Formats: sequence, C-alpha cells, structure tokens
Amino acid sequence: MKKHQKTNDFNEIVYGRRSIKEYDPSVKISREEMSEIIAQASTAPSSINMQPWRFLVIDSEEGKEKLAPLSRFNKDKVMSSSAVIAVFADLNNFDYAEEIYGTAVELGYMPQEVKEAQLNFLTPLYENLTDEQMKDIILLDAGLVSMQLMLVARAHGYDTNPIGGYEKDQIAKAYGMDKDRYIPVMLITIGKAVNEGYKSYRLPVEATTQWT
Repeated sequence: MKKHQKTNDFNEIVYGRRSIKEYDPSVKISREEMSEIIAQASTAPSSINMQPWRFLVIDSEEGKEKLAPLSRFNKDKVMSSSAVIAVFADLNNFDYAEEIYGTAVELGYMPQEVKEAQLNFLTPLYENLTDEQMKDIILLDAGLVSMQLMLVARAHGYDTNPIGGYEKDQIAKAYGMDKDRYIPVMLITIGKAVNEGYKSYRLPVEATTQWT
C-alpha cells in the first residue's frame, strides 16, 4: 500500500500496522478527518455502552511543545507526528447514561421500557462502585477503543505508535483537565511514517493459547 492511501483490505490493515518511530512533519491531518477517525474508533465495545473514553487531540505546535517535556524518551515521535491523541478514561462516564440510553430509544434501537429497566438496575450499581472498581472497567474499555483507533488510522492511510512512557500524573493538569476525573491511558502518535517501521516477532498461538 502506498503511504497515505486509504484501504479496506483487512489483512493490510492488521499485518501492515507498525509502531512508527518517525513521521513526516509536513503531513497534517485535518480536524474533519481526525473527527471521522475518532468517530469510527468509537464504535468499539464498552461496558454497558458507557463509552468512557475521552480524547485530547494535540495537533498544534504549541500543544506538542507543551507535551514534549512530559513524553520522556518519545519526544521525537511527538514532535514529528501530525498529532498526538491523549486517551483518557472518564470516572464520571455514567453521567452520560441518560443521553446514551435516551437517544437509543429515540433512534429506535431500544424500547422505552427496556431503557427504564436498564437504568433502574444500573444506576444504583454504578453509584456504589469505588473509584478503583470503576477504574478497572474504564481502563479496559479505553484499551479497546485505543486499539480500534490505531486500526482505523491505518485504514485512513496513517501510521501510529502507542506510548505508555510519559508523565501521566502531570498531563491532565498541563492541558487544563480535571486530574481526579480523567485517568490517563496512553498517548497515540499519528501521522505519515517516514519508513515502514520494523517487523517484530510474535509468539505462536501454541505459546499463548490453551484449549479445554
């Protein structure tokens, strides 16, 4: 596949994905296309469909310069990328329950009585979760959307790199976000790769899978 060429070839998307170290800094991704990528990624599954992921798209030079000292040994990736998507998980995700379930009723996806039964059951359950219990749920969901986002980006002709090595305790505050509400998950750099990246060995199914 030529660089920056969209594809629907699933094998190309999956097997062609690499964790890219260096991007072409001249390539920009419009906010319209980035919004489309995020919307497609957000079809990922989540616990009771609460979609607890939140995205901070850092696509300005000023924004990336603010991130650079927080990104440890990943500064080059950050600065050469078209954008960095900081993925967070929202501890207050259940605040959107009425909107999510109410809109599902309006769109004909769910009967009103099912919505009411679901929320009557789920509301006290979620209200009584500790922050740690909620964190376990939303980090899993945020991981699912992050992987889907990287595959969607590949389908759009872009490359990515997931980054866990950054100052997670500082990033929310640095961008004016509530650090007690938004749990940092990862950074995802996105752009047009300068090269195809390195292939990597993957353990065979026999080493990772048991059957019973």
